[in-house]
Amino acid sequence: MIRFREARLLGALLALPFSGPVFAETIVTGPRPVLFGPSLAADRAAILAMAGDYKVTFDFRETTPWRADYTPIQSKLSGGHESVRVVEDSPTHIVLQHLLVVGTTGSDPMVIKHWRQDWTYEPATVLTYEGQGKWGLTDVPADQRKGSWSQTVWQTDDSPRYGGWGKWTSEGGIPRWQSDWSWRPLARRDAVRKPPYDRYFSINRHSPSPNGWIHWQDNIKMGLVGGKLVPFVQESVLNTYVKDSDYDVDSADAYWTATKDYWAAVRAAWDAAIVANKGVVVAEVADTGSASGERLMGYADDIKAGKLKTADAVVKARAVIAEVTRR
Repeated sequence: MIRFREARLLGALLALPFSGPVFAETIVTGPRPVLFGPSLAADRAAILAMAGDYKVTFDFRETTPWRADYTPIQSKLSGGHESVRVVEDSPTHIVLQHLLVVGTTGSDPMVIKHWRQDWTYEPATVLTYEGQGKWGLTDVPADQRKGSWSQTVWQTDDSPRYGGWGKWTSEGGIPRWQSDWSWRPLARRDAVRKPPYDRYFSINRHSPSPNGWIHWQDNIKMGLVGGKLVPFVQESVLNTYVKDSDYDVDSADAYWTATKDYWAAVRAAWDAAIVANKGVVVAEVADTGSASGERLMGYADDIKAGKLKTADAVVKARAVIAEVTRR
């Protein structure tokens, strides 16, 4: 029976998010700074600058309740270390893989394949969340594609999480990419609590900083009441990535070296399922993200431990993906 590193892994994943949601922007009085679109080269440089080794801080805050019968939960501050690696890099497509390292140097740290972000220049479609375990391909308006980038975020097992599109701009001298409003499923930190809401309606932002980068979002937490989606509370979360190699970076790279071929095959299998169905349906699971999470992550662990050959793991993974996406 393949394990998902039960207690340690679940604890780490519940403490640390997949994506980071946002603090409200500062309101500036006076003349509004000029917005301008950087060049393709500048866009690419900003995206690629997210690769590296970091100390990460996650700051979650439910702020404004939108219902009189809802009380915001206590704010939560957590953190850890992540190594972000460039998996694919072509002129119009960049893939970044996050590797979470739990533990300190010399303490047998645990490496968890964390979230993945794919960036595509001037996309025709974006894979977006439609609710209740369903994702579909959404058209980007033809007159708004020029200069735009889509960002698609994937779970630890490379099943889909959310997608959006927007442009890299510079306002007040700060480069920033901002998405459109888009839907996303609950993160584990919320899903395991069984809250009254079941999805987020969000804006996603990324900005490079002098010593790393920030990932911030505005989340409206929404749920069904009487068959109608209604807002429960506003959430602001800021993920801060600060350059830091004072942790066991070698463990992250060793994990990726051992499993990257397996994960390439897993990505291809998910892509094939999405193309075949013009989207995908995958059951959401509170503590592992998706119905495929435990098994796909477990196969990678077994490859790293020398218990399973990559080719055999790929066969098993393809079967799992076919099973969980069967309609």
